[in-house]
This record gives sequence, C-alpha cells and structure tokens, in this order.
Amino acid sequence: MTAAPPSSLRERKKRRTRQALIDTALELFTRRGFGGVTLDELCEEVEVSKRTFFRTFTSKEDVAMAPDQDLWRAFLEELETVDPGGRPLVELGRDALLAALERMDDEGWTRRLLLSRRLAERTPSMGAHGLQFCEATTQEALEILERRFGLGAPGDLRPRLAVDMLIAAFRGAVAGWVAQADEAVGVAGVARVAGVGVADVAGVAAVADVAGVAGVGVADVAGVAAVADVAGVAGVGLAGVADVAGVADRVEPPARQDLAVRLRVEPPSRQDLAVRLRAAVAALPGSLALTTGPAADDEPAVS
Repeated sequence: MTAAPPSSLRERKKRRTRQALIDTALELFTRRGFGGVTLDELCEEVEVSKRTFFRTFTSKEDVAMAPDQDLWRAFLEELETVDPGGRPLVELGRDALLAALERMDDEGWTRRLLLSRRLAERTPSMGAHGLQFCEATTQEALEILERRFGLGAPGDLRPRLAVDMLIAAFRGAVAGWVAQADEAVGVAGVARVAGVGVADVAGVAAVADVAGVAGVGVADVAGVAAVADVAGVAGVGLAGVADVAGVADRVEPPARQDLAVRLRVEPPSRQDLAVRLRAAVAALPGSLALTTGPAADDEPAVS
C-alpha cells in the first residue's frame, strides 16, 4: 500500500477539532447525561461555533456515535478493495470489517467506543439514530457488492441477509466486549477498582449518574449521614470526613482530569473485539441450524 500524501494544515486542524468534539461530548454526556448537556455548552467547551460543529456532525447523537460510525465507514472503504477469493460473502464481510477495525489505531478509539455504547444503552434517541445509520450503511454495502461482484439480482435476498448477519455478529461481539469491561468496573465496584478506601457509609439516597467506565460522576446526592473514615479517593482530596448530615446540595464530581486520568480504567482492546467478532461470525451457521422442540422442565427450548 502506498503512503498517503501528507495532509494539509487545514485538514489536520479539522481532524483535531473533530476529535476534540467527540472526546468532549462523550466525556460530558457520560458525566452529566446525554440530555444534561446542550449543544451550546458542548461548543463552548471546545471553543468552536455551532456552524463549525454542523460542518462535521448533524446532531448530538451523531457526535456521540462517531466511534461506531467511523468503523463502519472504514468497513465500506475496505469492501471496495477486499479480494473476494471465492469465499462466502459473510466471510468476505468479516475480513473487511476486521481490516477496518485494524485501522482504528488511535489509542483512544476503544475507550470512545465503549463510552458511546454505554450512552446508547440509556439514550433512546441514539438508538434511533443508530438504526438510521445502520440502514444507510447496509444499502451502501449492497451497492458495492452489486457493482463489484454482480450480487443482488431482483428478488435475491441473500446479499441483504449476509450483510444483516454480519451486523448481528458484530453487535453480539460488541455486547460481549462491553460486558467484559463491565466485569472490571461496574456501579457496585467503582470504589474497589479505583482504590477508594471508604468505610462506615450509611443513609445514602438518590445517588444517580454513576459512570463506571469514564470515572465516578455523582449527582443529586442527599440525606448522607454518619460518613466516616473516607480517605484516599484516587487523589480527589476527600479525607477525614465525619458526621455529615442533611447534605441537600448537589455534590460535584471530581475534576475531569481526575475522572479521565486518575480513575481511568482501560477498556478491552481492539484485539479482544476482533477475537469476539471472529467467534461471532463462526457461530452464525450453528445459529441457523438451531431447531425448536418440546423442552423438558429443566432444559432450554432449543436443541
């Protein structure tokens, strides 16, 4: 592969601005909730105008889902050049997607994907945006397959089903990949993983927005009583707190630097995701062979 020509200063600046918008959006959405951050606030944080934002993204949902969308755009580019080699279509698509995954070589991409996926789980508008993007990507993939390989005759559903199965395999792989991260850091295990020494805590109510991936974002904490022996909270400066009662004001989370650096927990790697994707595609034939039948009381309803 020939080396890409050096990018212009203007192009590099656009890429840096785009990346700053993505990183800042995911950080703010994770800490404060998707609906808790306005577009004006996001642009102000990055110090860009809304016009600049809309040159790159169409909406808050668009910027929040950029890591996922970047991968699938790279997949379409790989599909344009991948060698068919007489392979089944699903395997060809798998190899194109794996090649696209290898191109996501920015060390922060896996973390951004993880944050984006976790946000999407609790943000319905991101789910709707994702469905639209998925359908548009599917149609582009089918157009490439027809143009390059002559697949997709009228009435032939096989190319569409092959692309749909590849997408389903990827979703299954990502779900397992996200669960792998959640096993390391969850709502209940944030303090343990971050090295927080907390003892004798009682009477805590209305704790919300605990972001176990990007850090600890605690909002709307009220009615805390008899908090004692709190020390060494990952360097955020909480020590020697005792007999705090009736705290009704908003408790601010640590600074973003603390959340992103001191409480940072690395997500699984791209290689982990690639392994899961290979396994998911390999499982597709077995899933199609599953048959249903009467189940015993202690057995599942498939065989």
